[in-house]
Amino acid sequence: MNEEHTVLDFFSQEENLPLALIAAEHLDGIRLRHNNRFWETLRERLDALIAQNALPWSSELTEDRNSEDCLVGLRLEPLFNQRTFLRPFMEQQLLGESYRIYYGLMWNTAPEPAQKNLPAVEALRAHLGTAGFKHSDSFLAWQWSPWYPRRKDFLLRFSKQQDQLLKDAMRPWHALLEGYGEPLHLANHALNEVPRSATISLDQLRSKSAG
Repeated sequence: MNEEHTVLDFFSQEENLPLALIAAEHLDGIRLRHNNRFWETLRERLDALIAQNALPWSSELTEDRNSEDCLVGLRLEPLFNQRTFLRPFMEQQLLGESYRIYYGLMWNTAPEPAQKNLPAVEALRAHLGTAGFKHSDSFLAWQWSPWYPRRKDFLLRFSKQQDQLLKDAMRPWHALLEGYGEPLHLANHALNEVPRSATISLDQLRSKSAG
């Protein structure tokens, strides 16, 4: 602990500001590499779960649109084409100065009211609601995790106890794909049977709002 205080005291001195800034940039790069590695290794485990259970999903990594080469999450795509569907996801969101991971089920497009009110969709939402999930226009269900992927405690645990951390991070995926797998399948099947007058993707909505 004394060594840590010595180093911090050194960098806090005005004459050492140039070195402190160089060290800060270097540490930011380390955080980013560990952050990306977390999502990449978690994806490997998720792909193994999908293959083991022959689930009709494929995984894809989510990148930060505002930061090059920065991974921020995982989401699933159905193997078969479907215009409107609900997909499991896990992503990190910036809250103030910290990122926090959340997960749940998100819409791939902005749904129509009739689609939101389908019995199978309502049943799934209610089922997840009893488990503590919240919902919004973009998410049928979402919930915060206890993980802040850029903080010291998370990075140290990922470095020293990677296997256990990844096992913990896979629990929400097991719940979404196994615990809620059947009601999710029924909801997506019902959505696939309902014609849509117009499909507006969330990306299009974001582009319009940004413009």
